[in-house]
Amino acid sequence: MQRTPPRPRAGIIGTGGIAHAHAEALKLAGAELVVAVDIDPDRAAAFAAETGFAQTAPSLAAAADATLDVVAICTPPSSHASLALEALALGLNVVLEKPPALSLRQMVELQAAERASGKHVSCIFQHRFGTGARKLAALQESGVLGNPLTGFCNTLWFRNQEYFDVPWRGLWDVEGGGPTMGHGIHQFDMLLHLWGPWQEVTAFAGRLARRTETEDVSTAIVRFESGALSTVINSVISPRETSQLRFDYENATVELEHLYGYDDSHWRFTPAPGQEHLAGLWADGSAAVPSGHPAQYSHIVEAIGSGAVPPVTLAEAYPTMELAAAIYASAITGKTVRRGDITEGNPFFDRADGRLEPWKLEKSNA
Repeated sequence: MQRTPPRPRAGIIGTGGIAHAHAEALKLAGAELVVAVDIDPDRAAAFAAETGFAQTAPSLAAAADATLDVVAICTPPSSHASLALEALALGLNVVLEKPPALSLRQMVELQAAERASGKHVSCIFQHRFGTGARKLAALQESGVLGNPLTGFCNTLWFRNQEYFDVPWRGLWDVEGGGPTMGHGIHQFDMLLHLWGPWQEVTAFAGRLARRTETEDVSTAIVRFESGALSTVINSVISPRETSQLRFDYENATVELEHLYGYDDSHWRFTPAPGQEHLAGLWADGSAAVPSGHPAQYSHIVEAIGSGAVPPVTLAEAYPTMELAAAIYASAITGKTVRRGDITEGNPFFDRADGRLEPWKLEKSNA
C-alpha cells in the first residue's frame, strides 16, 4: 500500500497583503499552517486568526522550534535574500515572492547557500503554471507551431502617486527597481519560459509621471537565441490597465490578455491560413487551471512532501533576473546588452541602477 507523504509544515515571514495569497495557496495545496512571523505582533496575530496559522513569532529565529519544512518569504524585497539565507542556514526550504533578490550578486549568493544547505529555494513565477502556458509550451515543444518569430509582452498598469508615497516603495535599495523589477517581471518571465534563452536587449526607461527614485516605465526590444524578436513594455502609468502577450509562430498566433492572472478564457489561438487543424489541438479539453499562487504551490508542496525539487528554482529564475538587470543596464548606458555581459565587476551585477543615478528628481517631469 502506497503511503501518503506527510503534510509539509509551513511558515510565512511577513503578513502584509501578498502573504494572504501565499497562505491560501499553501492551505489549498495541503500544507500544515504552523507559524506566522512578523515583527508586528498584533498584525501577526490578526493574520494567523484570519488564515489559520497555529502560532505566531516575532522572528524566524524565534520560530526555530516549530520544526518547519518550508517558509514563504513575503516581506518587502530588500529583505528577501537575507531572510532566505537565514532560513537555509536553519535547514528550511524557502519560497520567495518576487523579485527573489535585488541583484544578480544576491542570486549567486543564494545559489551557493542553497547548494551548501541541501535544501531548495523556489521563486514565485506563477504565470508559468496556468493551463494556457503549459498547453502552449507543449505545442511549441511538439513542433506543430513552427518556429517562434515575433511578439510583444506588455505590462500596462496604473499606480498613482499615493502608491509611491509609501516609504519603502520606488527606492532602488528596497525594491530593486520600478515596474521592470516589480510588476512586469511576471509577464516577461513567462515570455522567457516559453521562448527560451534571450540573446541581447536594447532598452529605454524613464521617470515620466511619478515622484520616485526608479523608473515608472521601460520599453525594450529582446532578441532570442532562436532569432525571434519581442518588445517588452513595463509601465505603472497606464490608465487603462492590461497585461498582454502575443506569440507569433510560423503556423499560428497565440495571444493572452488579462490583468493580474489568467484563465483559459483570456487566451486566443489563431491558426495561419492552411493550418486550421491546429485549432483543435489548442481546444483539447484539458482541465482548466488558472495562473496564480495556487497553481504553483500545488507543485511546490508536492515536491517538498516527496523530496523532489520544487519549481521555480533559482537557476530557472536567473535568466529572468538577468534580463531585468540588462534592461536597466541598456536603458542607463544607452548600449545593447548581451546575455552574460553582467557578471562580477559590472556595476549592474550589484545593483539594478549600477549606482549611476540615472534619473535625478530635479530633472523629472513628475
